[in-house]
Amino acid sequence: MKTKIYYGALLLQSVLYAQTPADFVNEGNLSVAPSTLVSSYFDFSNKGTGNVINDGEFYFYGDYNNEGLFSFTTNQRTGYVVFEGSNKTIQSISGDSPSMFYDVLFNKAGTTYSFDLTNDISSQGKVNLLNGVVLMNKEQGGVFIFLKGATHINTSDKSHVDGEVTKKGNEKFRYPIGNGGYYRYAQISAPAAEADHYTGEYFLKNSNPLYPHTNKTGVIELIDAQEYWAVEQKENTQGSVLLTLSWDERTTPAALLANEAKDLRIVRWDASQKLWVDEGGVVNTSDKTVTTPVVVDGFGVFTLAKIKTDLVLPDDIVIYNGVTPNGDGSNDYFIIDNIQRYPNNSVRIYNRWGREIFKTTNYDSNGNVFRGYSENSANFKDGEKLPTGTYYYILEYEYTKDNTSRMIKKSGFLHLEND
Repeated sequence: MKTKIYYGALLLQSVLYAQTPADFVNEGNLSVAPSTLVSSYFDFSNKGTGNVINDGEFYFYGDYNNEGLFSFTTNQRTGYVVFEGSNKTIQSISGDSPSMFYDVLFNKAGTTYSFDLTNDISSQGKVNLLNGVVLMNKEQGGVFIFLKGATHINTSDKSHVDGEVTKKGNEKFRYPIGNGGYYRYAQISAPAAEADHYTGEYFLKNSNPLYPHTNKTGVIELIDAQEYWAVEQKENTQGSVLLTLSWDERTTPAALLANEAKDLRIVRWDASQKLWVDEGGVVNTSDKTVTTPVVVDGFGVFTLAKIKTDLVLPDDIVIYNGVTPNGDGSNDYFIIDNIQRYPNNSVRIYNRWGREIFKTTNYDSNGNVFRGYSENSANFKDGEKLPTGTYYYILEYEYTKDNTSRMIKKSGFLHLEND
């Protein structure tokens, strides 16, 4: 049975006391043991001398302010913090010192947003965005960090983070971000190093005033004028990731979603060239997402765009994206129908981290095909058997029509079953 402890003006006065009739202050050491519940019904302030180690459950119904230490025991998995703000219109989460939580719950209904975050908070466990939008006020010192292993649940239009979210660690991550009452996530593949971290933020506004849509490469026909994302590498993060953006008929222009959204791509504002460039895109209509086929060339501002269909792969090339090299005569290699008509071609295949594992030219000539083994790769030994999983391919070939030749580029997912 959990012990419930309600701290008041007369309880543990050496640690907690009432500064005003509606304010509780900690100036000493406070440890909350596992299976212990603490509730603060009034505003809570942890002063600079305060040291809170929460391995139990700590509920905050008033404002929260941290100027000292608020954390949990290293390797402890029971520290749980709840922000419910039942006696506040908007619950403030503030303070100049970082707050570290294991699991944390946000549960407060609101019309626009329910939580005003100006504190640096981080979670190593599960962030339950059950109810209420968290306004991450970066200009006032707000930071929202998901540490290695951290996840989020129940994210929706009514419960997400409006502002920048940081992810640390080498795991695939979907940012719980939104703006204007819409949850509009971006997602990154697993970074190479545990120390890597990336930020993500969504803006329900036209990017054109800051990043002119007239400045674009020739393949881009139409750029999303209603929304954009900012995804950044931070500190000493090296390498790159695959990027996924979502679309939503309520925010994404209908013109971009014509033809079942098959012409969608991810585009990036190249700050050095002051130009929108095509990062490619693999469309998943069931998930309503677009994913870059390989790691992105740079970071910053991204959005969705429609490409010119007359510059896309002709219909006479058919790609089968399942490879099962088990010798049964079905999909034993990566099949690209009719590629033999275009011998001036190249195929490159990458793993989930964007590392090239296979490349060749004049594909499907004299047995020159991908059978689930590395080839001509700087990252793996030739002939090394590759593990089962999802890979990404880029096919380029020279196409001639009306006596005019041009290079066609196609990218997409490839699933390998190599047991």
